[in-house]
Amino acid sequence: MQMQYQNSYDIKEQINNSKIAILPIGAVEAHGPHLPLGTDNLLAERLSEKLADRVNGLLLPTLPYGQVWSLRNFPGSITISNESLIRFIVDIGESLFKQGFRTFAMVNGHLGNGTALKEAARVLYESCPEMKVLYLFYPGMNKAVAKIRETDSAHGTYFHACEIETSYMLYLAPEYVDMDKAITDIPTIPAHADVTPTPWEEFTESAVLGDAKLATKEKGKYVIDIALENMVKLVMG
Repeated sequence: MQMQYQNSYDIKEQINNSKIAILPIGAVEAHGPHLPLGTDNLLAERLSEKLADRVNGLLLPTLPYGQVWSLRNFPGSITISNESLIRFIVDIGESLFKQGFRTFAMVNGHLGNGTALKEAARVLYESCPEMKVLYLFYPGMNKAVAKIRETDSAHGTYFHACEIETSYMLYLAPEYVDMDKAITDIPTIPAHADVTPTPWEEFTESAVLGDAKLATKEKGKYVIDIALENMVKLVMG
């Protein structure tokens, strides 16, 4: 159920019947020539809808901006600081707690948000100790991806506009994918990128980290379904 479309007269009972708030969090950033700038928003929102249906949760409006420092110089990318994102999420979480929610699940569509989400959850752990706060980013995906990936990953952690993320989009938001423009770009990411700030334009012109041409809806469904099952267990556990 999408909370923003409910009215103030009925929402209290709905909160009492659920007590679970789900917040999709994404970003606006370059995703190559075949995916839109709002890819992370679409993925977070569509996955959150599925999660809300499974756990009888109330779906909040998508938080559409994230920490995009690495891709900030690519056309169309919009970045906010970790500090801004942390404060925004903490304010939302504390407001939800006062409204009666006791589980706050953030569904993250952008890896770069991870640091801020974890820190916000720590603040909420102290200020709202009776509320369970989760920051979810495709739990269990690594093992699942290993079974369906046809090309080696360009990086041990990053995946971006590649075979994997494009497959997610083909499953969750296919109407926004243009496979005719999909490319293969597997850059060599320098070792120092893991230990010092490194803008992505230093190693990629496309913002694609892999072979997007190999993406399929079936691959996306396989991984997303596993991640969703894990999310349900974490929220309901």
